[in-house]
Amino acid sequence: MKNPIITLLTDFGTKDHYVASMKGVILNINPRCTVIDITHHVNPYDIEEGAFILANAFSSFPRGTIHLSVVDPGVGGPRKPILIVTTNYFFIGPDNGLFTFVLKRDGVKKVVALTNPKFFLSSMSSTFHGRDLFAPVAAHLSLGVKPEAFGPAVNSWVKLDFERSRAEGGKLSGEIIHIDTFGNVVTNITEEELTDFAKGHVLVISVRKRRIHGLKKGYWEGKRSEPLALIGSGGFLEISVREGNAQKILKAKKGDPIQISTKFQAPNQKVTVSLGQ
Repeated sequence: MKNPIITLLTDFGTKDHYVASMKGVILNINPRCTVIDITHHVNPYDIEEGAFILANAFSSFPRGTIHLSVVDPGVGGPRKPILIVTTNYFFIGPDNGLFTFVLKRDGVKKVVALTNPKFFLSSMSSTFHGRDLFAPVAAHLSLGVKPEAFGPAVNSWVKLDFERSRAEGGKLSGEIIHIDTFGNVVTNITEEELTDFAKGHVLVISVRKRRIHGLKKGYWEGKRSEPLALIGSGGFLEISVREGNAQKILKAKKGDPIQISTKFQAPNQKVTVSLGQ
């Protein structure tokens, strides 16, 4: 590959040697490779969070980028190590649902089980496949090794049972799926689902005993210490606080329910944020 790029996403953190060891393996095999960190601060063992962050980052990179992702609580167990070839990218990591969201956005062309030890480190740890298996495979792939050389094609792979929003009884229900560094609360309700549900009416968003009326265009429209709702950069409904932390104010956590209803808006009616029941 010309000017190969490998990204890294893990739950390893940056205190220990794990990330540096993976980078060292990659650069020993292909010193011309560019290695870019997406994040190493996925909550430990949280496959769904890793999948969500990867889905929001992968398409920002040039076509042909190799995305190496390791959130792997089952390391050393029966789960398969895989290489996925999509329309525009390559994904390498454990077959545990980590690639669920990206594969909904970039069509799958081929999935390969990584079984050829020729492309692994000679000494294989049962607890650090990121260094001993996934990193060398990514590096060899960046040198132009064909995907089929790494192992046989497979026809099935693990998918997360991702809870989707649902509309019933005049209400749209969803849940919190991610909380970012700023405390912004991200839900599983998309902009398209909100538009279809609202049909021109004002949205009333209920979360953790708070009600928020209407959507803002950006954080700047909100008042300090008061929750606001908007569509975040990933295309999902987000609850935020201007220059504050929505998670702390709402005492929210992943999995908490969120409910949307509508009310009639008179012409030129001012949209406000209402706190309380």
